[in-house]
Amino acid sequence: PLGASPADLRRIPEADLNVCLYPEVAKPVCDWLERQFAMPCVRTVPIGIGATRDFLQEVGAALGVDVTMALRPEVVGASDLWSPQLYGGSTERARSRLPWYSRSVDSTYLTGKRVFVFADGTHALAAARIATAELGFELVGLGTYSRESAKLVRAAAKDYGLEALITDDYLTVEQAISEAAPELVLGTQMERHIAKRLSIPCAVISTPIHVQDVPARYGPQMGWEGANVIFDTWVHPLMMGLEEHLIGMFREDFEFVDGHQSHLHAGGSKPKDSQDSPAPAAPTASISVSSTDKAQCWSQEGLAELGKVPFFVRGKVRRNTEAFAQTKGIDLITVDTLYEAKAHYGR
Repeated sequence: PLGASPADLRRIPEADLNVCLYPEVAKPVCDWLERQFAMPCVRTVPIGIGATRDFLQEVGAALGVDVTMALRPEVVGASDLWSPQLYGGSTERARSRLPWYSRSVDSTYLTGKRVFVFADGTHALAAARIATAELGFELVGLGTYSRESAKLVRAAAKDYGLEALITDDYLTVEQAISEAAPELVLGTQMERHIAKRLSIPCAVISTPIHVQDVPARYGPQMGWEGANVIFDTWVHPLMMGLEEHLIGMFREDFEFVDGHQSHLHAGGSKPKDSQDSPAPAAPTASISVSSTDKAQCWSQEGLAELGKVPFFVRGKVRRNTEAFAQTKGIDLITVDTLYEAKAHYGR
């Protein structure tokens, strides 16, 4: 720890409790201290609201301490954020805003988002729990490159109805992400690169990381405040994806065209020499045809309609439509085929 010296190592057995915050590194030492000195160990990693509550309860049980009051300020709803009744007369604010955020109107957009998690064992397990139990996401993939955590990750994946991905081959991970067609990837710096190639929002949750993932500001990952940081880190990529889609939708709106004054365009009038210049052509969607069935092709109208689908789900819609067309023996995919596939998968 910061400020410690080698002499402090001799004092370790005097501790009443040991806390294992990162099993990948600390578990062997914690196990040894428990065997040699009968030192109890708290093994719950407090990442997320539920895990932080479990952590405090485990600490309280190990030390014989009542942690009820430490838990109460977190148990709040959106309309009771500062309700004194919840705190026994106290006006202390909630220690984490994640529960309130996840119940707010703005966050209803997040409900059911498909998320793929691949990281070290500790962060993969924590992210899966937060995503499903605290943010209402749908987990479509779970894996780790940490072989020592494979058993735990496999067990967790089974509980989520998934088959765990245990590998250190980034190409295998990329293929799995592509097939799962998630709307958000939570992973390492490698998964960030993969998600960028696939045009999927991504947040880095574990090493290996980039310098941009180590901010100078206070940005914890554990405890109540850590839950706030996690919410921001995960949700912002999704919201930015929506914003980019809206910009694309309204790109041809008159307020987005140069020369019109609006809250989006505060500049002056055009220079005289550009008054008569032709307007730039509106961008068209570039949609490639899947190689699943070489005989399949899209009509121009079908491609145009597909281009109206938000970019962050367009790949999934395309794959579903092509799979539907293949099962029906349809060689030319039209607008009607697109909507028939939508109705089929929406049942």
